[in-house]
Amino acid sequence: MPLGARRTGRRVAARLLAWARPRHPETLPVTFDRRRVYVLPTRFGLFFAVLLLAMWLGALNYNNNPALMLGLLLAGAANTSLLTAHLQLTGLQVSAIDAEPVPAGAPLELRIHARADPGRARRGLRVDSGDSSAVLSLTGGNGQATLALPTHRRGWLDVERLRISTTRPLGLARAWAYVWPDAPLLVYPAPEANGPPLPEGSGANALARLRPSGDDVHHLRSYRRGDARRAIAWKPSARRDTLLVREYEQPMGADVVLDWRQLSGIDYEARIRRLARWIDEAEREGRRYRLDLPGQPPLGPGSGPQQRHACLRALALLPGASGARA
Repeated sequence: MPLGARRTGRRVAARLLAWARPRHPETLPVTFDRRRVYVLPTRFGLFFAVLLLAMWLGALNYNNNPALMLGLLLAGAANTSLLTAHLQLTGLQVSAIDAEPVPAGAPLELRIHARADPGRARRGLRVDSGDSSAVLSLTGGNGQATLALPTHRRGWLDVERLRISTTRPLGLARAWAYVWPDAPLLVYPAPEANGPPLPEGSGANALARLRPSGDDVHHLRSYRRGDARRAIAWKPSARRDTLLVREYEQPMGADVVLDWRQLSGIDYEARIRRLARWIDEAEREGRRYRLDLPGQPPLGPGSGPQQRHACLRALALLPGASGARA
């Protein structure tokens, strides 16, 4: 198909989509009623209709009553398939959507949760959004589908219209309905690919980590597979008739302070990417860290999934470079 024809087709489809229900984002859960479900014949359905028309013309021309009856029976089956396709979606409820935040540039796994009356079989359901498509399977009236949505920038990602469709039972017609969730999803900033190492900790809040080698003995514990032989306390083990291992306390440095103001020499978005990278490095190394951003209270010090999410969320929701202060 020529490029101009494809563009024209897209413009026409966009105008028609503007009139489809819903016309605005809506709060979940949403239940499909008969006014939200659309039905049109598929290509195979159009071919089937042309074939039926040819059968009727031939039957009328030759006054062939059995052929005419067969054509009417097939037309009745086709009409029943239209109604059945419509009923596949009527009463279906999209209850919620959710997704784990990902760095910008990585696909976001969007989960669509749906439920329906378990007394009616619903087969062949698909969920589409742009170029992404997934199967929606309902077991016992509940099910979910997972869509991979592309991400391009940090911040809130507005979910576009989701189309749920089916061509069951005979593939002669496609029934579909739209849902437009008013539930933006969070996208973390993409971490810097290469950069300086994590800053050294400073201040008085030094951490103490237990390691099998260090300076001061902290306590004795039971032997675990993989412990070094030199860490075994032989005399206490002999007295208690069980292997004991010395646990040492080794200072690992102070809390890491990730300060926005100390990165004034680089670009605005580059600062965000570097801080995101340092947060991930601090988590990998098990370090406690604090994030200082302009106009916001300090986040931390702390570590773990909650601290990481709070810091990356704050970075993701910073205003753009044009509307921000350095």
